[in-house]
Amino acid sequence: MSQPARTAPRKKSPLPIILLGVAVVAILGAGAWYWTSRKAEGAESAYRTATVERGDIRVAISATGTLSAISTVTVGSQISGQVTDVLVDYNSEVKKGEVLARIDPSTYEAQIEQGNAQIANAQASLRQAQATLANAELDYTRKADLGRQKLVAQSDVDLARASRDQARAQVNAAQAQIRQQTASTQTTRVNLDRTVIRSPVDGVVLTRTIEPGQTVAASLQAPELFTIAEDLSKMKIELAVDEADIGQVKVGQAVSFTVDAFADRQFRGEVQQVRLSATTTSNVVTYPVVVSVDNSDGTLLPGLTVNAEIEVSKRDDILKISNAALRYKPTGEQAGAASPAQAAPQGGQNRGGGVSDDLVRVAGTLQLKPEQQAAFDAALAALRERQAARMAQAQQRGASMFGGPGGGQRSGGNAGGGSGALQAQMRQRMADRMQQDFAAFRATLDDKQKQRWDGELRTLLGAKRAPLYALVDGKPGMVQVRIGASDGTSTEVSGPVKEGDVVVVGERAKE
Repeated sequence: MSQPARTAPRKKSPLPIILLGVAVVAILGAGAWYWTSRKAEGAESAYRTATVERGDIRVAISATGTLSAISTVTVGSQISGQVTDVLVDYNSEVKKGEVLARIDPSTYEAQIEQGNAQIANAQASLRQAQATLANAELDYTRKADLGRQKLVAQSDVDLARASRDQARAQVNAAQAQIRQQTASTQTTRVNLDRTVIRSPVDGVVLTRTIEPGQTVAASLQAPELFTIAEDLSKMKIELAVDEADIGQVKVGQAVSFTVDAFADRQFRGEVQQVRLSATTTSNVVTYPVVVSVDNSDGTLLPGLTVNAEIEVSKRDDILKISNAALRYKPTGEQAGAASPAQAAPQGGQNRGGGVSDDLVRVAGTLQLKPEQQAAFDAALAALRERQAARMAQAQQRGASMFGGPGGGQRSGGNAGGGSGALQAQMRQRMADRMQQDFAAFRATLDDKQKQRWDGELRTLLGAKRAPLYALVDGKPGMVQVRIGASDGTSTEVSGPVKEGDVVVVGERAKE
């Protein structure tokens, strides 16, 4: 009996095994990645963070004040009388010399007529005195001749001379009387002209306090009839600035302000004057600051209350950080967990870090010539070389300092222990070194460039320093930075930080 033929067994394909191995490796890799990310996420999630950003900071001082015309003129009356006509009203536009009102002139017209009559009478008296003088002079001449011939007594000659002198005096008195009456009449004419009230300036009538028929009495002081604002296309604001802020206010600074009447608009002005006349109210000292405003469109009105902001500083394209990062202080456990490399800057390692970058920024604003740029580059290279050497030495000292247990905490305690006097001495030494290092470069600058360089250098070296805690490997490490302008939300920083660095602003509550 025949048996069926056997078929050869087929070889199994290795592909499923390879795919299985790849899948296992992928699963293990994904698990490792997930575990690592979760671990890092858990470490980072213990802190609230912010990022060092690049942007602009605008520092402004808030103040309130009142809008008014640059020049406001009060028009009064120098004479008394009854008002006969009022030719303008509120908001009337007037020109210089335009008639605003009239006062009854009849009294002064009558006085002028009386004065003219008195002048005519004095002129008649003068002519009579002149005739008497002519006769007296002839009589004296005749008697003087006869006296020389001994034909009349000397007493007659003396009497004729006295009569002549009296006649001359009468002529002089008559002439003086004419001048007196003429002057009196002229005064009356001036008062008659004052019965017409004219505008002394071009402007707009703000107030009017008289009506036709009203009597004006100017016996003690000139009554105020009209108030005229001169040229409302240019106005001013008188701001009351607190004594704590007045030192930052300078002539020429930009001012932005709003008024309740036009809440949807923002207006612009410029500081024109910082007055020295301080005002004390309830033990609060303020100084008046005058701001000039362009009102060519006539929108703004005199008397409006203004809420203004004086822009005392504006920093463009700088590094800034949230103010919360400057307020953050880690607990002892986190502070002690920082690595030596992170904690070393607080001991002074990078105290000068970032100065060279700031100097480059300052030099970029001076519009240097090629030879000036070469001198700056040489001085900057020497500065960076010396900073690198000091940094290497500080790292060696930091490694030995942090080698023992609890070293991080000891360094952290020393970081903030410097007194104000010590910090001032350090800043002075740094300023002296800067002046020496850049003396050759400064000698190449013109006067305007020197003034700008010296001012920026003083600002840079006088900047305050504060600690920031950068998040590195899930732990906060302190770096010392220089702080500059602040707008209340963000603060300018410079030093061993760069754009994109993550810093700690707080700690999350543990669940």
